[in-house]
Amino acid sequence: QVQLVESGGGLVQAGGSLRLSCAASGRTFSTWAVGWFRQAPGKEREFVAGINWSGGRTYYADSVKGRFTISRDNAKNAVYLQMNSLGPEDTAIYYCNADPSTTVRPGTAGNYWGQGTQVTVSS
Repeated sequence: QVQLVESGGGLVQAGGSLRLSCAASGRTFSTWAVGWFRQAPGKEREFVAGINWSGGRTYYADSVKGRFTISRDNAKNAVYLQMNSLGPEDTAIYYCNADPSTTVRPGTAGNYWGQGTQVTVSS
């Protein structure tokens, strides 16, 4: 059983940056697809970004393309989400999502979730 733990959330001013991390414990997830989703108050959870096991393929929601970058370091058993040019619309709880056999991409989530980390962007 793998456990996903997010970190790096916080409060930032509009235009600022944050880097989220997702660490796996319990087993390696170096061969798993991993992604990020977010859920704002009163809204449904939505896909943000996904990455395949090798890091060679990435997916992004249109709303974050050009601003967010997903990456992974399999040696550290971690996945990152670099978020730049943040705006109030990016305020949400961000969740790490992973799966050993399902590609995490728009419309498709894996079976494993972290507890989430809050990102708040002030205007």
